[in-house]
Amino acid sequence: MLSHVGSDNQPRMVDVGAKAATQRVARAQARVLLPADVAAQLREAGHMTPKGPVLTTANLAGVMGAKATPQLIPLCHPLMLQRCHVDITAEGNEIVIVCEVACHGTTGVEMEALTGASIAALTVYDMCKAMSHDIVIRDVRLLHKSGGKRDVNAGTDRS
Repeated sequence: MLSHVGSDNQPRMVDVGAKAATQRVARAQARVLLPADVAAQLREAGHMTPKGPVLTTANLAGVMGAKATPQLIPLCHPLMLQRCHVDITAEGNEIVIVCEVACHGTTGVEMEALTGASIAALTVYDMCKAMSHDIVIRDVRLLHKSGGKRDVNAGTDRS
């Protein structure tokens, strides 16, 4: 049985009230592929556009996205996040975003990490779209989660 579907086959929020609180950590990644000329323009401009500093703005957006996850995804529990760190690097024609989130609680933070990475990637797109609409957001995925029923590391669990 799926955890978010009740016996009546309707969506429901999972009851985590009886679960033990543990330290939960999740790390997710998103990659933004830029056309070569756009990547070159960004590098030459110190990742500044007329809208402002791309990487700084995306970083803040990623943190805000992680914090807003329960408002965006209907069945996510509101969590008191202890930490959200967004690391953004330029690698060739790609912007690589890694969002790590932690809390002490009864449910995991993988949706917060995935949302943070996704919102940061969307912000890069928004800030660069005037240069090209051929920007591709790809490979949004969970890299790691720990503290729950089972730990997950990239490459070891694809379910």
